[in-house]
Amino acid sequence: MKPLVVGNWKMNGTESEASALAREIRKRLKTIKGVEIVLAPPFTALTAVREVIRRSRLRMGAQDVHWEMEGAFTGEISPKMLREAGCGFVIIGHSERRRLFDESDPTVAKKVFAALRAGLRPILCVGETWEERRKGKTAQIIARQLRGALKGVGKSAIEKIEFAYEPVWAIGTGRNATADQVSEVHRWIRELLRAPAGDKRAERCRILYGGSVRPDNAGELAGVTEVNGLLVGGASLKAEDFLSIIRCFARNNK
Repeated sequence: MKPLVVGNWKMNGTESEASALAREIRKRLKTIKGVEIVLAPPFTALTAVREVIRRSRLRMGAQDVHWEMEGAFTGEISPKMLREAGCGFVIIGHSERRRLFDESDPTVAKKVFAALRAGLRPILCVGETWEERRKGKTAQIIARQLRGALKGVGKSAIEKIEFAYEPVWAIGTGRNATADQVSEVHRWIRELLRAPAGDKRAERCRILYGGSVRPDNAGELAGVTEVNGLLVGGASLKAEDFLSIIRCFARNNK
């Protein structure tokens, strides 16, 4: 399957700054083949970035979404708004949303369902805290989050979801999970997908890793068999760092 690398710019970049970064990535991307690339700028920069990446290989995603198509939800953004803005993907259940904004498993599930209904590809994030890993609860937490998010999602729809393992303890900390830890959790995720999706569909699902991904560890992560791409945070804010990470998958995909 084609690897997927997503740049999550989080709450960084004005419209002009986001446009400049997208333009630099587009300009220097020509020699990199065999990787699908998604940029996820802040909501305010979606339209500007769309214009920069028009007619290029770059795709665009959003960092969050509401579960209703419209209504009295001040400050929220709906799936159909994201589609009109040019998004094909949306990040759902990111550890920062769960931890800082108290997003629950049922909330994540509603967002996944709404995104699929609108024709967006959810990038569904799951991951444990350091305390949960220390107590040996990683598999239990991942299973709970996955089952909760996929409740009511049909078998064929599961293929339209990207999955991302994001250990909470590795987000923005500089501490990265080892290749063995990542491989183990990714295998668990794929096994958990077999029951709701079936063996063939589960094998076709892409499972990304996210958590302090940098140019100096991307090569090792890209070499892990069960890693089908990366969800990149801070390192995606510098064009050369992001491109270095993408190149690791281009090499391994030859």
